[in-house]
Amino acid sequence: MNKFIYIIMFLGSLVNAQVSIGKELVANEHTLLDFNDDATNTLGIILPSVTNATDVPVQNGTFIYDINTQKVRMYENGTWRDLSGIGNATNVIIDPSNENNASLGVIIGAETSSAQGVLVLEATDKAMVLPKIANPHLTVEGPYPGMMCYDTVSKSLAVFDGTNWNYWK
Repeated sequence: MNKFIYIIMFLGSLVNAQVSIGKELVANEHTLLDFNDDATNTLGIILPSVTNATDVPVQNGTFIYDINTQKVRMYENGTWRDLSGIGNATNVIIDPSNENNASLGVIIGAETSSAQGVLVLEATDKAMVLPKIANPHLTVEGPYPGMMCYDTVSKSLAVFDGTNWNYWK
């Protein structure tokens, strides 16, 4: 019984932790979620693919790949903003299960959040550092619609819409 309690206490202590993926340590004390920044990295974040953006519980800063419009989109101040042109959703694999994901999700940076999502980053003094990739349009083989990264060469946000890479400074 004591081991079980210690495990629960350990897991509870991770709720407010900083997280690194693909490397041992986060960049600094103001980084909430950090990814591998090796110069040869070609892996980015794949955004959730949704069939209808109006069905998504929204908060400012919500990013999705919208299958209907075939665009990478971000929710900001009451409206969806397109971050890409019309792409190609043919490579998107739809999950045919009838599972209810309404209560599923991971919160990093806080014990609770009013935001709903698969992954919620909640912090007032930390930020997410995107995966860094040099020239993703040249180095990423077979990118998936909704892939997002930071292009270290153009120094911009790069999103893949299923057809083209779109860059935002």
